[in-house]
Amino acid sequence: MTDGNAKAPQAGRAEPGVMVIPFVNWRGLATLYLKEVRRFFKVQLQTVWAPAITTLLFLAIFTVALGRGGREVMGVPFNDFLAPGLIVMGMIQNAFANSSSSILIGKIQGTIIDSLMPPLSAGELLVSYVAGAVTRAWLVGLAVWVAMLLWPDVDVGVRHPLAVVYFGTMGAVMLGLLGVLTGIWAEKFDHAAAVTNFVVQPLSLLSGTFYAIDQLAQPWQAISFYNPFHAVIAGFRYGFIGVSDADPTIGGVLLLALNVALWALSYRLLRTGWNLKN
Repeated sequence: MTDGNAKAPQAGRAEPGVMVIPFVNWRGLATLYLKEVRRFFKVQLQTVWAPAITTLLFLAIFTVALGRGGREVMGVPFNDFLAPGLIVMGMIQNAFANSSSSILIGKIQGTIIDSLMPPLSAGELLVSYVAGAVTRAWLVGLAVWVAMLLWPDVDVGVRHPLAVVYFGTMGAVMLGLLGVLTGIWAEKFDHAAAVTNFVVQPLSLLSGTFYAIDQLAQPWQAISFYNPFHAVIAGFRYGFIGVSDADPTIGGVLLLALNVALWALSYRLLRTGWNLKN
């Protein structure tokens, strides 16, 4: 016998006790991802076009200073050697800036709770933050690449598209994860700036973007070889010019292992809420 006052479940609503999100909260994940993309796209002059112009200025300066007179590196004109490294360097630096600033601004403004309270798992949060960083990285990279297509005396034709996609994406994921860790750890903008100035920038500039590492003396050649930024740049450059100063296969495996480790650490910190739920 049923209670006459009981109401039938409304259409479209699950009864109490019925699991609504069985495995992955795809809607929530997509919503947070779109929020990340819209966040940087609303100020695209600062987040996409300004980094692209800065990268092109590097190209202009170095092609004028070193790219004349038939100078070659690894059997290709210096300008062609330089261009892919500049593209991916701009990509990975902006991937880091996107994820680190998103979390840090949320902590400082107190809006991080808007991301932590919805029914999103640590893995879903991490995917959204990193995917937003990768999206910004590729938008910057595509903007620079299109501009370089019109640049005189520079050939940015792609020879191995899979290498370009793999190393560009893996580099953006690596820096996106590093940005997540930085955003979680940092208490103020000075902390994030310290990581940028003392970790990201030095590793980027000393990664073989402007030179081949086989020109270095030991032990700097060995140190550069194990620089993960060099693996990104060498593999990405290989996709354009077809040659590399390091084995792309080894670099690809190194990046995959490093990204798995960074992912595991980021996931653990997000799951425990360390330095986020204070």
